Amino acid sequence: MREARRVVVKVGSSSLTTATGGLDADRVDALVDVLAKHIDARHADTRAGTEQTALPGRETVLVSSGAIAAGLAPLGLAKRPRDLARQQAAASVGQGLLVARYTASFARYGRRVGQVLLTSDDTSRRAHYRNAYRTLDQLLAMGAVPVVNENDTVATDEIRFGDNDRLAALVAHLVRADLLVLLSDVDGLYDGNPATPGTRRIAEVRGPADLEGVDIGSAGSAGVGTGGMVTKVEAARIAAGAGVPVVLTSAVHAADALAGRETGTYFHPTGRRAAGRLLWLAHASTPTGALTLDDGAVRAVVDRRTSLLPAGIAAVEGDFSAGDPVELRDAAGRAVARGLVNFDARELPRLLGRTTHELAKELGPAYEREVVHRDDLVVLSG
Repeated sequence: MREARRVVVKVGSSSLTTATGGLDADRVDALVDVLAKHIDARHADTRAGTEQTALPGRETVLVSSGAIAAGLAPLGLAKRPRDLARQQAAASVGQGLLVARYTASFARYGRRVGQVLLTSDDTSRRAHYRNAYRTLDQLLAMGAVPVVNENDTVATDEIRFGDNDRLAALVAHLVRADLLVLLSDVDGLYDGNPATPGTRRIAEVRGPADLEGVDIGSAGSAGVGTGGMVTKVEAARIAAGAGVPVVLTSAVHAADALAGRETGTYFHPTGRRAAGRLLWLAHASTPTGALTLDDGAVRAVVDRRTSLLPAGIAAVEGDFSAGDPVELRDAAGRAVARGLVNFDARELPRLLGRTTHELAKELGPAYEREVVHRDDLVVLSG
C-alpha cells in the first residue's frame, strides 16, 4: 500500500455534506489536505543524508459523490428527491459547486483539478473507453487531479446505483491503479451492525469465504447518498477480482489508508487484470435487449469464446440499436454472456438461423459479419 504509485480514492456524499444538504467546506478541505499531502509525500533520501526528496510519480484520481447532495440546499430541497427529473436538476446545480470547491481547495497546494463525468456507455464502447482512459491518463501526466463522477444530469439507471462505489472500482481498473481506497462513514467492514455490542471489524478479506455469514446490510443512513456497505463490498469484489487491492475505511482515516498503516478492511486481490473495457461491459452496462441462443451457440460462445453468428440465434427480445449492450441467454433463459450487438433489433429476425455466407449472397457484404464480435463479448460467471 505504501508503494502504490497510482491510487483511486472514492468518497461518499455523507463525508462531504451537511445533514441538511449543501457542501461542508471544512470536510472537503480536510480530505484535500490528506490527498494533496499524499501526492506530494516526501521521504529521506539515504544517498543525501537527511535531505527530503519527493516520492516519484505519486498520482491520485478522486471519485467523488456529492453533486446531488450539494444541489439540495441551493434549490430549496429538504431531502434527496425521489423523482429522476429533480435528481438531475440537483446534480446540475451541485456538480458545479462541488468542482468549484475542489478547485479552490486543491489550489492551496498548487494543484489543478480536472472534471471527468462518465456514464457506463462512455466506457463499455471501445472508442469511448479509449477516450476516457486517454483523458484520465493525460490529466495525471500533467499533474492535475481528476475528479470523477457519474454524469448524473443525463444518467438514468446509473443515478440510482451504488453511490459511485461501483464506478470507483471500474475507474481503478480503467486507469490501472495500484490501490483503491473506499472512504465511508464507517471505519471498515463489520460482521454485523457496528452499533451492536459484540460485533467486530473484519481486518482482511482474502476471498468470498471470509464473507460467509456476514450481515452486510443494504443501505446508508446519512440520507444524502444512495449507497451502503453492500455497494462498497460489491465494489471491492469487482476491483479485487480485477487484480486491484482495496482498503475500505472511514474518511477520517484516509491518511492512514494512504500511508499504508493498518486501518479499516483490506481486500486482497483475487484475480488478474483483464481486458478493461469488458469489465465495464460486465458490471456497468444495462442490456437493452436479449438474444436467445441454441445449445451449439451457447457452447461456442461460453466454452470456445467465439463470436456470435446469426445461425446460432433462436429468438430476439427488446428494442435496441447497433452498438447497444444485449444479454445472451440459453434456452432456459439464463444469462450466459453480454455483448455489444452489431445490428438493430428490427434487422435481426430475418437473419436468424442463417449463415453469414447466405446472408451476404442475398443481402450484400454488409451482412457477412458477426452479430456480436468476440472482442465485444464477455462471458458471465454462473
